[in-house]
Amino acid sequence: MRLIVATKNKSKMKEIRNILSDISFEKVSLNDLSEELEINEDGKTFYENAKKKALAVSQIYRDDYVVGEDSGLEVKHLDKEPGVYSKRYSGEAATTLKNNHKLLDKLKELPMEKREAKFVSCLVLAKNNKEIARFRGELEGRIHNQMEGEGGFGYDPLFFIPEFKKTVAQLEPDQKNKISHRFKAFIKLKRFLRENI
Repeated sequence: MRLIVATKNKSKMKEIRNILSDISFEKVSLNDLSEELEINEDGKTFYENAKKKALAVSQIYRDDYVVGEDSGLEVKHLDKEPGVYSKRYSGEAATTLKNNHKLLDKLKELPMEKREAKFVSCLVLAKNNKEIARFRGELEGRIHNQMEGEGGFGYDPLFFIPEFKKTVAQLEPDQKNKISHRFKAFIKLKRFLRENI
């Protein structure tokens, strides 16, 4: 059986393959498929975007299980910004660095205790163009006042976890995988696949 993860992000796919390494599905991303798919992520919530991805791929690859995932950062002080705009927070020509700098700029002068944030990952599992199940994972922390660490991607160098006294980008990959929002969501998916399929 094949599980298609509706993403072209190689870093994300590597993380997902690690989490799902012990289930017997063949795990492929959009980069492994012959069809060139462009999915417009214009949903208002992470779930809406995850569902759009899952159903768009499932409509073409009807025999496969497809998981759509959308994730991002929600900062409490900014009324859950950047949210679904996490990847394009700094505009059309957004880069990871520009996004991180925009966030730092918006929170400057704000003390650490008011910089609460969470990473959110939402999954939708589909087959034959129908939603089967949905899952959510969260990781709570704070936005650091400077970028630290070389690992991870996205906002990881700014996302500080008080219990570790480190940003996510400073954690070892194995350590990150055990606590991440994506790990929590995909563990729920893995459990569902084992018990139901």
